[in-house]
Amino acid sequence: MALKLVGPDFFDLSALLSEEEIAIQNMTNEWVKNRFYPLISKHYREGTFPFELQKEMGGMGFFGSTLPEKYDTAGINSVAYGLMMQELERGDSGLRSFASVQGSLVMWPIWKYGSEVQKQKWLPLLASGEKIGCFGLTEPDYGSNPGGMITRVKHEGDNFILNGTKMWITNSPVADVALIWAKDEGGEVRGFLVERGTPGFETPEIKGKLSLRASVTGEIVLSNCEIPLENQLPEADGLKAPLSCLTQARYGINWGVMGSAIACYEEAVDYAKTRIQFDKPIAAFQLTQQKLAEMLNEITKAQFLTLQLGRLKDRATLNHKQVSLAKMNNVRMAIEIARSARSILGASGITDEYVSLRHAANLESVLTYEGTHEMHTLVVGESITGIPAYR
Repeated sequence: MALKLVGPDFFDLSALLSEEEIAIQNMTNEWVKNRFYPLISKHYREGTFPFELQKEMGGMGFFGSTLPEKYDTAGINSVAYGLMMQELERGDSGLRSFASVQGSLVMWPIWKYGSEVQKQKWLPLLASGEKIGCFGLTEPDYGSNPGGMITRVKHEGDNFILNGTKMWITNSPVADVALIWAKDEGGEVRGFLVERGTPGFETPEIKGKLSLRASVTGEIVLSNCEIPLENQLPEADGLKAPLSCLTQARYGINWGVMGSAIACYEEAVDYAKTRIQFDKPIAAFQLTQQKLAEMLNEITKAQFLTLQLGRLKDRATLNHKQVSLAKMNNVRMAIEIARSARSILGASGITDEYVSLRHAANLESVLTYEGTHEMHTLVVGESITGIPAYR
């Protein structure tokens, strides 16, 4: 019997996937159910991430999954990776964010822009989960406009000196290595690897989050932080380098948020079939069925859009404008489904016994990070008209 996707497959998407792609989705789904689901409520309440799983995640091949196998990675294609991210986010956006940052924002730029020595040193350690990385681009005053960054680097003898502050950095308080983007003395953006324990490198945690609570977020403060010359990524030249990393991460987000949407949809269906009002399940009411039908409609459209995105990526014909359109569509779709699912759950939906409100809260962050909905709208608008409207 042919393998089938776990979850909604109204238009037989399975028929367009390889057995390996489906098997990876099934495997990740099982791991999330067995290993992550029992932990998420506790960690979400406490505002922590289950770091006891990080090496296990490495062993499952969740980090840097599409990079060459010579660096101890899974070496899978982009669609299989996307399905993996979908299932991790079906657990929680924080879980998928952990894998996305490690793979797309730390491992991928080291592979793309680093020296062979840097690749051999860091990629196997990050792939296994033995080490954790973070990506330092966003600053307190420069999010949507990363080119305005004020973090600076200067060359002094056998070292570089870094000064500046980065903000909203996933995993910075626990990272063993940070990929820092800074402007050199000529105003060009360059990438640097800064290891934990380097003097002048501090990573205070941001507390009080109401979204992405099962994810550790912090600042990076660089105060005359001195690193050796060999810690520069030699091939990272200009702002296009960090922006290309964001395209990689946004690709994973486009798949991930479908996992959130699917989790909320399935919870709403199950609840509606068992919740009795006026002597019948609320699934029997027309307005409830309308909500469920609209959810399935939006998920199905997103599945095919995102599958084509993955096929384009594997053919190396993907462009950042296509990724922007998909993020616009998929994140909006997911957050609307999460809110609608919570309404079906009624009062029960505000407790963490159910997943929909947790996903809705997380998606408020996903709507903003890796490019706001508004900025992606303008990227697509420029593609349509040829006129940039960013200023």
